[in-house]
Amino acid sequence: MHSESYFTKTSPVRLFFLLAVPGMIGMLASTLYQTVDGIFVGQFLGDTAFAALNLAMPFVIINFAVADMIGVGSAVPISVCLGKGQQKEANAIFTCSCILIVGAGVVVGAVLYAFAPLIMGAMGAEGEFAALAVDYLRVYALCSPVTTIVFAMDNYLRISGYVRYSMILNIAMSALSAGIELLFLAVFRWGIWAAALASCTGMMLCALAALIPFVRGRAALRFCRPRFSLSLLRQIVSCGSPSFLNNVASRVTSIVMNAMLVRMGGESAVSVYGVLMYADGFIQPLLYGMCDSLQPAVGYNWGAGRYSRVRAFERCCFIGSAILSVIMFALIMLIPAPIAGLFIQDSAAVSLDAAAQALRLFSFAYLIRWFSFATQSYMLAIEKSLPAALISVSVALIFPMIWLAILYPLGLSGIWLNYAGTSLLAALLSFGILFGLRKKLRQPDHIAQQEETP
Repeated sequence: MHSESYFTKTSPVRLFFLLAVPGMIGMLASTLYQTVDGIFVGQFLGDTAFAALNLAMPFVIINFAVADMIGVGSAVPISVCLGKGQQKEANAIFTCSCILIVGAGVVVGAVLYAFAPLIMGAMGAEGEFAALAVDYLRVYALCSPVTTIVFAMDNYLRISGYVRYSMILNIAMSALSAGIELLFLAVFRWGIWAAALASCTGMMLCALAALIPFVRGRAALRFCRPRFSLSLLRQIVSCGSPSFLNNVASRVTSIVMNAMLVRMGGESAVSVYGVLMYADGFIQPLLYGMCDSLQPAVGYNWGAGRYSRVRAFERCCFIGSAILSVIMFALIMLIPAPIAGLFIQDSAAVSLDAAAQALRLFSFAYLIRWFSFATQSYMLAIEKSLPAALISVSVALIFPMIWLAILYPLGLSGIWLNYAGTSLLAALLSFGILFGLRKKLRQPDHIAQQEETP
């Protein structure tokens, strides 16, 4: 369906489901490989390998965060350009962004490979624990130039109307990664490096498949001769910085917490923290997929001056996010032990009990986390990058550090409660931002064009 009729003529509620459901499934599938990775490593390689994986994972995510910044940062102006009928400008942004992602993958991957041993040593890891973490990180670093683009392509496919194709590719990526990893670990009995290689192989194959519609010229976006400019780079960085800052800041927080956990409780505490991150890694993609999938439609209508439709889309996003978050809270509270048991072996009874208790404390964050999540997505879609960046950095770094100091006397329980406290402060901040922008967000349709008319 053509973008104009798809984004401007379909009813907001119907379009919400047409975009949000595939977006949620696709985003969950695209990150499910991490969950499966954690399960397989914990069950086949043991607790030390699982702890090493969790120690290395924040740096793996930082590597992908650079590509995600470019992908998200380019998706918003591309959608706005298409809404204004500026096809050539949209193609130029798309082409330059793909080149930037590959180049960033080379640079960041090289840095992580070279400094992996030093990084793990600084985290306090020693012996086999440190060696396994280095092996895992270095595989991702080597594959970075050909894997990081896969998540950006998800944005470009949705902009071009390939919503189902994007969802299918994300499902295929997780299925391929899981199948290859099962072969490597269960049949060949290879080590933790093979777990990372399996995930990278699935990403690389799906990244190549994602390029097909663009190479064949069948998508709304097409490759063209790149025209780099300082203004283009500023625009991409400006729109993508909230997502990048959120990813990087949250991983900095994870790194700080992992370093504390190594000293407070050793490998066992790091493993429990890993369980929380994997639980969040299941829920957050659902929220992200729901909100992010609406950004092309919101950006298109914002660029076209159809503000009433923008508000209708966002109402759906806020309501859907709230319902999903409450359901996830109830699920974690009901079955924390089985969730923890997916990653921690039965022999580690102390860790299993500790993980179940930590999950209960952690789950309270989802009662209010949805509000800041939906607000940040809203701000990104309408090119309000500064408020979105403020929410992003506050949620990922500032608020957790504040609560880390306040709740430190509670020990490990204080770390597990950190997320609920962060969500509360983030909701208050988001409400303040929405209240401050209420006049801008309530303007009638085509007011921008009316103001420009002499």
